[in-house]
Amino acid sequence: MAGKVFFSVSMSLDGFTAPVPVDALLAPPEQWDQHPELEHWLAQWMELQAWIFPQRFFRENLHIGEGGEEGRDNDIARETFERTGASIMGKRMFDFGEAAWPKEAPFHTDVFVVTHQQRDPWVVPGGTSFHFVNDGIHSALDRARDAAGDRDVRIAGGAETILQYLNAGLVDEFTIALAPVLFGAGGSLFDGVDASRIALEQIRSEQPSPRATHLTYAVRKR
Repeated sequence: MAGKVFFSVSMSLDGFTAPVPVDALLAPPEQWDQHPELEHWLAQWMELQAWIFPQRFFRENLHIGEGGEEGRDNDIARETFERTGASIMGKRMFDFGEAAWPKEAPFHTDVFVVTHQQRDPWVVPGGTSFHFVNDGIHSALDRARDAAGDRDVRIAGGAETILQYLNAGLVDEFTIALAPVLFGAGGSLFDGVDASRIALEQIRSEQPSPRATHLTYAVRKR
């Protein structure tokens, strides 16, 4: 039996999943200190993701240190990882990640990158293989479903790619970690959503800590 298609993102209270992008994000991390405009971007990003950085599972998965918190936020991070059999992302997210991810990328599954370019698969340590799909979102999803087996497919991001899948009626469920921060501008998750075709059913709401409220919705056709 095929799994679900879902996305899981952190979002500011005013609806942004990332601060206003800056070109320097594509520079190698060792050069980031040469780009002062990144300081503000990174500060906002850290606020948005404040709920996940201290979690033990997150720290172990990215090999950024031992220890960490082990409450419900940690369980949510681990459960999201464990249900994911394959991921899909847009080219912009991949470009940023290619510069910023550690050598052992944090997915440990097949990842399908929606792009207009042709490129051979890129296999990295830790069980992550990036495949580049240049014939549309449906093709990427078909390949991701095959790779995921009976596990779920996660639309990892960014916001534009998530919106494409949502408007195409291809998303079954999503979770938003709503952070108590305001950006004023940035990557808007629902800017351009086809609300005439989409109905939502809230299936869960959790607030393990003041850092985020986790809201989970099933997606229905209107």
